[in-house]
Amino acid sequence: MKTIRSWLWLLVMALHLAPALCPAADAAAAAPRTEPTLEQRLADVEAYLNNTARAADAPDAAVASKVPGPGPGHNAWLMTSSALVLFMTLPGLALFYGGLVRRKNVLSVLGQCLGIAGLVTILWYCAGYSLVFDSRGSFLGGLSFRFLAGVDSSPNTNYSYWISQNVFSMYQLMFAIITPALIVGAIAERMKFSAVLAFVALWMFLVYFPLAHMVWGIDGLMNGVWNPRASIRAVDFAGGTVVHMSSGWTALILCLILGKRLGYPKEPMPPHSMVLCMVGTGMLWVGWYGFNAGSALAADGVAAGAFTTTTLAAAVASFVWPAAEWIVKGKPSVLGFCSGAVAGLVVVTPAAGYVMPSGAVLIGIAAGLIPFLACYRLKAWLGYDDALDTFGVHGVGGTLGALLTGLLATADANPNLASNLQDFLGKTLWIEQLKAVALTTLLAAAGTAAIAFALKAAIGLRPSEEVETIGLDLSEHGEEAYHG
Repeated sequence: MKTIRSWLWLLVMALHLAPALCPAADAAAAAPRTEPTLEQRLADVEAYLNNTARAADAPDAAVASKVPGPGPGHNAWLMTSSALVLFMTLPGLALFYGGLVRRKNVLSVLGQCLGIAGLVTILWYCAGYSLVFDSRGSFLGGLSFRFLAGVDSSPNTNYSYWISQNVFSMYQLMFAIITPALIVGAIAERMKFSAVLAFVALWMFLVYFPLAHMVWGIDGLMNGVWNPRASIRAVDFAGGTVVHMSSGWTALILCLILGKRLGYPKEPMPPHSMVLCMVGTGMLWVGWYGFNAGSALAADGVAAGAFTTTTLAAAVASFVWPAAEWIVKGKPSVLGFCSGAVAGLVVVTPAAGYVMPSGAVLIGIAAGLIPFLACYRLKAWLGYDDALDTFGVHGVGGTLGALLTGLLATADANPNLASNLQDFLGKTLWIEQLKAVALTTLLAAAGTAAIAFALKAAIGLRPSEEVETIGLDLSEHGEEAYHG
């Protein structure tokens, strides 16, 4: 006991003498510290709850915030949303597409989705994130964030006040993954795996990265919400142009260059498993809440509105499409229910955080009718082989959604629209949307044609007729989905 007391006495004496022994440390400790007032602390909490900037983040701020870094609730929602968007591709889209192809090509579709996920992640890490979200130009960003340099847990306030930049980068990666994966539906069962990966690698740099920067980059050419100097004052909440139009129009051009499947349209090519298709549809619908509501970049009122409009549009379209099918064909099919749900989700995507519930219902009705007619009539009239109707749903649906957003967007749903677009809302915003549609279509079509013809000459796009007849599962992956 005496030994313990002796050690405690020595420790107290050492602490007492430390200032004299270390005058520099004592001076630093004695230096006055600027502490935020109670009002400033309350202002930080209000900023967090309202998803606005902290006063301490201002360039001339003299007081450090007591709520530094990301906001836990908003960060948690975006991490959840990131997982949901990845869930859309793996396994949602993979199963949706896998169920729609013939059984000899199921694994080829799954392999393409998996391969694209890995490839795009590598490209995103090396340069993609920087080219999209670095602020260096109207058409394409710079390389300040290459290899995710400086992309840490602090927010990048160009895009969010309360989300860690590394979480934001992972969330946006999931969009970059699913976009080229959607293209797989148009060229299913007849494109070499090596050609798919080569095409996606080039397409990301020529089409996706520039388009995503123009629409979502802080100084992007078409970022009408946040860039007051945008040449085209368009809006795209969650990817109508960036994701669905780009992949949909690419799908059309690529399937035309690639040519029809052997035997199409004379031989029947029904889906091998509508069960897998329906399961995949359900996964897509669930994951789409991360896609649309997550694009608010906060667990706030805008996210709540996007969650609501996404539900309404998807449900209405999933009812309208098979109803139209019932009238035209005499029976409502399960594929009609699945296609309608996906079409509703596609068309509402650019509008999700910008429209009211009544607008979402109108979008759902349009999504159930117009893409249905594109898949049922347009494809037959023009004769192209869009195997799984990627163009009919995503190309036509994405274009429709972009235009309807221009007509239905309102600051009542999202006050951010009033910042730079007050003079456009309810007046000429649809014209700006039309400009964005034209530029997106041109970039996707021209970029796709250039890449496809180059690869066709260099490595070829299609396997041999023998390989295509046997199926891509065995010939390209050495495996079969089913035995017996």
